[in-house]
Amino acid sequence: MGERTRPRIGLGVSLRQTPAGHYAHASNTDHVISVHAGPPVRSSCVKHRSVRKRGDISLMPAGTSDTWFDDEASASLDLRVPTSLLRSVAEEMGLDPQRAGIEPRYEFRDAQIEHIAWALEAESRAGFPNGLLYTDSLGTALAVHLLGRYPAPTPDRSGLTPVQLRRVKEYVEEHLDENLSLLRLSRIAGVSTSHFKTLFKRSVGIPVHEYVVQRRVERARVLLQQGELPATQIALDVGFSHQSHMARWMRRVLGVTPTSVARSRAV
Repeated sequence: MGERTRPRIGLGVSLRQTPAGHYAHASNTDHVISVHAGPPVRSSCVKHRSVRKRGDISLMPAGTSDTWFDDEASASLDLRVPTSLLRSVAEEMGLDPQRAGIEPRYEFRDAQIEHIAWALEAESRAGFPNGLLYTDSLGTALAVHLLGRYPAPTPDRSGLTPVQLRRVKEYVEEHLDENLSLLRLSRIAGVSTSHFKTLFKRSVGIPVHEYVVQRRVERARVLLQQGELPATQIALDVGFSHQSHMARWMRRVLGVTPTSVARSRAV
């Protein structure tokens, strides 16, 4: 009597079979731990290419999404940890439940997570013969391990680290002609999309979209002054959809037109 007990909160367990090709992990309210459960699979995402082996783990926090490409069909054991479970366990650990979360990590090994995952997979395959008490205990052990080993980083009021900022800037410079997305750039920085927007602005002083536009305008200015390519080609090469799109942004950023920039090149 009087002892406070944590309500049972279902831990999702599912074996996911996916064919070769693109796969998208949609944002949801649960934290997802994905453990590769099949033969080795060649996989790629953004600039990273690897071979996933049985037992390789990826942590995808609640509210995050991701995409990748698998060369072959693959099998993964997905554990869905409700946000409410993580918060409840955090409170029991003396942590702030409202800040309870995990950091995104990809393709790493952790013997304790793997042990819990296979135990839950065996329990699910057998029809959960040991009941809620067993799965609750495994879910609690998993939540305690995640909060202790892979807690979400405390927001950095100073912005992105120098290494993170350098990686993002280098990627932008190398891919100005592409349709750069917040998801892709936040993945390069290794933070969630929502945090990336805030941290980037703190680091650079302007929103990431405005920064990309400024870099495109500057690249276009240099190419126009070189006089080796027509303006229509330059617009496409630096990521603008067409010449008038480039001209509009050049007037906004530099206060000049592409024609005047081209005429100002040194003889």
